Amino acid sequence: MMPAGNPRGTFWSGRRVLVTGHTGFKGGWLALWLQQLGARVSGVALAPSTDPHLYEAAGVGRGVQSHIQDIRDAERLRAILKKCEPEVVFHLAAQALVRASYRDPLGTFSTNVQGTANLLDAVRGLGSVRVVVVVTSDKVYANTGEGFPFRETDGLGGHDPYSASKAAAEIVVASYRDAFLADRGTAVATARAGNVIGGGDWSEDRLIPDAVRAWSAGRTLVVRRPEAIRPWQHVLEPICGYLRLAERLWSEPTMAGPFNFGPATHEAASVRDVIELARRTYGPASVSWGDGDEGPHEASVLCLETARARAALGVRARWGLDDSVARTLSWYRRFGDGVGSRELCAEDIEAFEAAACGGAIS
Repeated sequence: MMPAGNPRGTFWSGRRVLVTGHTGFKGGWLALWLQQLGARVSGVALAPSTDPHLYEAAGVGRGVQSHIQDIRDAERLRAILKKCEPEVVFHLAAQALVRASYRDPLGTFSTNVQGTANLLDAVRGLGSVRVVVVVTSDKVYANTGEGFPFRETDGLGGHDPYSASKAAAEIVVASYRDAFLADRGTAVATARAGNVIGGGDWSEDRLIPDAVRAWSAGRTLVVRRPEAIRPWQHVLEPICGYLRLAERLWSEPTMAGPFNFGPATHEAASVRDVIELARRTYGPASVSWGDGDEGPHEASVLCLETARARAALGVRARWGLDDSVARTLSWYRRFGDGVGSRELCAEDIEAFEAAACGGAIS
């Protein structure tokens, strides 16, 4: 078993890394951490779609060779990769919202499935790429509602278009890995992460951003499914896992395949639990609890078994749910008070790295 640890600056310093989706929430955090590690970062993504957005607020683009481009344009994407000549690719560009996938299923499938195929086909034409980490979702599993934690060997499926598109992307990845990339020495893995929270997410239909928007405006937060159970984690938890996975694949490409990233199974929590913790940090805030029947279908219980990541990568949750929620709400509150986003992100990354060494969590 590998010891727990942080991404290695000695590995990432000077490394050519491409991040798709670097203008988004998780992609922005990943790009910032890679910059701190000394990597030469390139990015491919659509222009930011929220106001405000982390990409501009934290100055993500200051350390990234940025290309604003739709990954569904295969020819243009191929040209960008050829220009950047990345050694490591993190693929996070996606239509990432469940409810939005009901409104635009075709757009969701074309971005998440064809876009992934376009990226891997571009990688197939390059000799520079040694490692590809494709970020999919914890929702790729065929969820019958029984509540058992999903392992990487469990069957894929998806009721809503988002989940189905991510499951289909997993099949595309496996095909490209087995048919083309493994034999030429390119290690390709998928990362299936649980629900992430953290400062700088202003997406629609996400629990903490919705809460911050409502409470900061003095409105009541409406919670549709308070009893839904999810594997909540701070955004730095899976990002650390992605970085550690890429490092491991560089030296041991036979580790390629799917990996779950999330808290311990027994630490999955309900939406109600998360909001009550958020209220405890935020202060007096109004909530209207729904009965769970509003809106389109969403799974009531989702848990992950993360034994493979723990054993192979030394990845273990550093911040429990209490700490993750408190730190997230503190990020938004301090941002509202005028503290710079880049500074807030740097502080969280520093504290997260310190936690691996037994450092105190402030």
